[in-house]
Amino acid sequence: MSSARTPWKAVLGGSVGNLVEWYDWFVYASFATYFAASFFPNGNPTAQLLNTAGIFAVGFFMRPVGGWLLGRYADRRGRKAALTLTVTMMSASALLIAVAPTYRQVGYFGAVVLLVARLLQGLSVGGEYAASATYLTEASVPARRGFVSSFQYVSMTFGQLLGLGLQIVLQRTMDPADLHSWGWRIPFVVGAVGAAVVFWLRRNLPETEAYERSAESGADGRGTVRRLLAHKREFALVMALTMGGTVAYYTYTTYLTKYLSNTVGLSKNDAALVSFCALTVFMLLQPLAGALSDRIGRRPLLIAFGIGATFGTVPLMTALSHAGGFGEALLLALTALVIVTGYTSINAVVKAELFPTGVRALGVALPYALANALFGGTAEYVALWFKDEGMESGYYWYVSALAAVSLVVYLTMRETRGTALTEESPSPKVATAA
Repeated sequence: MSSARTPWKAVLGGSVGNLVEWYDWFVYASFATYFAASFFPNGNPTAQLLNTAGIFAVGFFMRPVGGWLLGRYADRRGRKAALTLTVTMMSASALLIAVAPTYRQVGYFGAVVLLVARLLQGLSVGGEYAASATYLTEASVPARRGFVSSFQYVSMTFGQLLGLGLQIVLQRTMDPADLHSWGWRIPFVVGAVGAAVVFWLRRNLPETEAYERSAESGADGRGTVRRLLAHKREFALVMALTMGGTVAYYTYTTYLTKYLSNTVGLSKNDAALVSFCALTVFMLLQPLAGALSDRIGRRPLLIAFGIGATFGTVPLMTALSHAGGFGEALLLALTALVIVTGYTSINAVVKAELFPTGVRALGVALPYALANALFGGTAEYVALWFKDEGMESGYYWYVSALAAVSLVVYLTMRETRGTALTEESPSPKVATAA
């Protein structure tokens, strides 16, 4: 792919599909409060949410499998082929959720259908993150990698905003009983149709030059775990730098709406609106921070996030739990997401810059998916568990502790900006003995 056709065709092609993928992924979390009672017996609402959050977490545990299978596929068959396959799988999973029968109709079989759909989503997203991150990084010129790759989180956040926007519209146009009964299926139908459209768009994407050179070189072991294990330090680095970022991200995005309604006491409508407004600003910050990293490097942004998340989580979450209304909740949520931007805007490009072309997609996918399964996917479940046990503030310290571990990694790792995206292994200077 020539630099002349790099910027916007690559950004659009890599991001639009990513948008639909993450719309489908996050819409499960944002509508869980409406469909939880449809798949589990009546009882404690927190227990119902724990069940749906558990299924949400199971999807994350399929992400390492998807990262391995589809990361290998992307390194062996191409970034374009992997991007097309992931969006096909996501379309199928959204359709399954849209038609899943309820507990009153078939008992727990409906929850089984929900579980299968989440497993399929986990496979899809496990490959999507790496394929998209690798594609955007390889398709951009070196001086703008941070800026271009930041659009991955622009599209991820925009997908979530579409889900939240649709939720707000449905909340204001549908009777609450209808929304709890069947209206929650609407966003999954929209997601299935959107993914089908993106499938057609991605079929016309050009392949990246970096991948084409790698394929032409005939190098052995492209996309294999054996070759990935030659980069153990980079593998460990990706897991360590991810753990704090992913738990903070999911705390202030997917879990935020539930926290605002269950703990802060805002109405579901106001909680959704706070999330929508905060995420809109967060989305707009991503390219600015990505461009900044092209000028000053990746480490300063990661370190700023690490310090903010380590020392700011407890006071921010404590203040948020006592927020007096919409305005105060929005201000605190915005403060938290500004901190998280230091991680989200550049984490994709940092990971891609750590690995050579022949194992780049797998190298990004597998350790990232493992860290997400352990820390990101379980964030909501852990938060609800702490709440159910009557010690909700323990979760704030949990997030701070994980952020502190990542901060140590940010302080000790080398700068990755300027790394050549070649078939050969990147300079060991970018690695750390993490």
